[in-house]
Amino acid sequence: MRVAAILLAAGVGRRFSATTASPVAKQYLTLGGRPIIRHAADALIPHVDLLQPVGDAQALADALQGLDVLPPVAGGETRQESVRAGLEALDRLPQSARPDLVLIHDGARPYVPGEVTQAVIAALAAHPGAIPAVQVADTIKRGRDGVIAGTVPRDDLFRAQTPQGFRFALLRDLHRGAAATDATDDAALLEAAGHTVALVPGSEDNIKLTYKEDLMRLERLIGPTLLPRTGIGYDVHAFAENRALILCGITVPHDRGLAGHSDADVGIHALCDAIYGALAEGDIGRHFPPSQNQWKDADSARFLVHAGERIRARGGMLVNADVTLICERPKIGPHSEAMRQRLADLLQVGIDRISVKATTSERLGFTGREEGIACTASATVLVP
Repeated sequence: MRVAAILLAAGVGRRFSATTASPVAKQYLTLGGRPIIRHAADALIPHVDLLQPVGDAQALADALQGLDVLPPVAGGETRQESVRAGLEALDRLPQSARPDLVLIHDGARPYVPGEVTQAVIAALAAHPGAIPAVQVADTIKRGRDGVIAGTVPRDDLFRAQTPQGFRFALLRDLHRGAAATDATDDAALLEAAGHTVALVPGSEDNIKLTYKEDLMRLERLIGPTLLPRTGIGYDVHAFAENRALILCGITVPHDRGLAGHSDADVGIHALCDAIYGALAEGDIGRHFPPSQNQWKDADSARFLVHAGERIRARGGMLVNADVTLICERPKIGPHSEAMRQRLADLLQVGIDRISVKATTSERLGFTGREEGIACTASATVLVP
């Protein structure tokens, strides 16, 4: 029997984004040095003949580079539409290459024990559909208006997981004939059509990344032993006429900018040095020498993107970054949130891991005389 798997990656993860403010879709976050969806693909590939990704083509190509997978296809607005897109892509294959069985798996479930996938496939010899599930152990309460409205018997309750398995032609036909509703899983389509769906033992470790707490659980499961390392950065730039003032990636209204070979973003320069220091990889000048004309007037955002890439290349993660700008003027407070968000975007982390604040030097020294701006930064990373 030829087995295919459809790997779903078209979702935006609204519940996860709401708890983390992450600019990166949850399935592309880095876990143990690799994107979450790559872990999911690696877990499926040993058990299937074909893997059909569904979602953004470029993001999937980057995340799954080097793996033997079919070309990605675009997903839809709902999960049901995305599954249908994957099924139709498989159906367009030559007859000899089309699968007999198909697994549907969430790209945000990176840790799937092999025995779970094998149990699903084995159950399809006797049933048209099969899903892994874990029996509910906790007492279940029904709530209404903030109070208990009843207790739900838990004896026959199960938590459904993926990969869910089906006979390919049946699931394809059911999707083609299904009403435009957003089924939360594909087993529901078989149930509605009167087909039996087997339950096989799932795993408590088969976690779907939904909330921030799930990411911490997955990090404990998948991530290597990571050690904390801290770096400190410091930078100074003098004021200069006829230049825009750019601080932490944000253009700040002021009568002068800062002098420097690049755009002189003192905040990003200090933060880059902190990250490179935590990684023991020198300073910003080592990676972007001011003696090279290619960096003249360069956007310092490029430097911070590189620093973030170095963390991920080492299989690490940024725990937090703290930036302190030292100046009399301009006022930093009105711009600090925009700065935090810009730094978070460049580093591909949630804004809750970035701090930007400011202080004065009480009119003392060169910052007190408003001759320039100084910045200190610290960064803590976890690396193997």
